[in-house]
Amino acid sequence: MRDLLRLIAFQLGSEVSYEELGKQLGMSKTTVEKYLDLLEKVFVIYRLGAYSRNLRKEVTKAGKWYFYDNGIRNAIIGAFSPLAIRQDVGALWENYIIGERRKANFNEGLHREFYFWRTYDKQEIDLIEESADSLTALEFKWGNKMPAAPKAFQEAYPYAEFHVVNRENYLEFV
Repeated sequence: MRDLLRLIAFQLGSEVSYEELGKQLGMSKTTVEKYLDLLEKVFVIYRLGAYSRNLRKEVTKAGKWYFYDNGIRNAIIGAFSPLAIRQDVGALWENYIIGERRKANFNEGLHREFYFWRTYDKQEIDLIEESADSLTALEFKWGNKMPAAPKAFQEAYPYAEFHVVNRENYLEFV
């Protein structure tokens, strides 16, 4: 279980292959899935599935795993360096904002579903929020970059809102 959590911690914000995890741990894909399900049920980690509405170019089967608490994630891998010298600050930022958005959704009684979006040619969006009447795309940047929505996303979902969340405006989104 600890080794599985370590692998997830090092892949924070990246797509995870159960088969690959199983090979690295010497266990079956089914066992990996059961362990991840257990870790999700006890609120250590949670999964974001891929968002797709039948476009051939969109990734549909992959999932990304995040920690409910960045501190737990850091403890598992022994990473306690200051943010200024960390290589994983972008992943930590993404994990933090997604977690806060999920909490706000729950606390406000909203009924949004959460996903990530990616195409096979590597265009991606960190978080998609879908409700009965809206679709919102959020890109998280630790720095001050303000990218536009990926062209494929704009074409497929022209009605969707798109926001870049960074350190200057994040309080509007959490």
